[in-house]
Amino acid sequence: MIVDDEPLIRAGLRAVLNAADGLTVVGEAADGAEAVSMARQRHPDVAVVDVRMPRVDGIEATRQLKRLQPAPAVLVVTTFDLDEYVYAALHAGASGFLLKDAPEARLVAAVQTICAGSSLLDPRVTLRLVERLCPPVPTARSTKLDSLTARERDVLIEVAQGATNLDIARTLGIGEATVKTHISHILAKLDLATRVQAVVMAYETGLVGLKN
Repeated sequence: MIVDDEPLIRAGLRAVLNAADGLTVVGEAADGAEAVSMARQRHPDVAVVDVRMPRVDGIEATRQLKRLQPAPAVLVVTTFDLDEYVYAALHAGASGFLLKDAPEARLVAAVQTICAGSSLLDPRVTLRLVERLCPPVPTARSTKLDSLTARERDVLIEVAQGATNLDIARTLGIGEATVKTHISHILAKLDLATRVQAVVMAYETGLVGLKN
């Protein structure tokens, strides 16, 4: 489902996604309120959601969409000047975000990745976003990092820097299945639900910064 108040953007997204193998656009909404109503009727697997929209914006739409049963995965699309909104959307339950100028292939890959149950962060935005909004501050949450093994910390650092599972496997010299296992253990030990939350925590606790 595409959620954007600009008809031309919706048309462009629809053309790209409908042309991709295995993807079908089941609905389009011009604001968050319409999106939630449509999702209740059509049960999309993924909602591609803009941030700034009339009536109900993308952040509140994400929050409401994630309360549905079944709940669609949410991919937020944004521009650089919407960093604060994206951060809020991630905390509202979004599975990831992309810049609006991302190549068509990246958009398709992002939707497919999120549909498969994984999360995705556009690496061009990640560092800038967390630097502005997540300054390293010692907190009780940082003590949870002590429960990670050295290899799990290495994997978490790679994840926070925008690496895919395949990238991590190549960098650390381990199998991709092993990477997935490490990520599952990381989420369990840190009491987190998604890869996105792990990225935010890595920056909030100072495990990863611009100089890493």
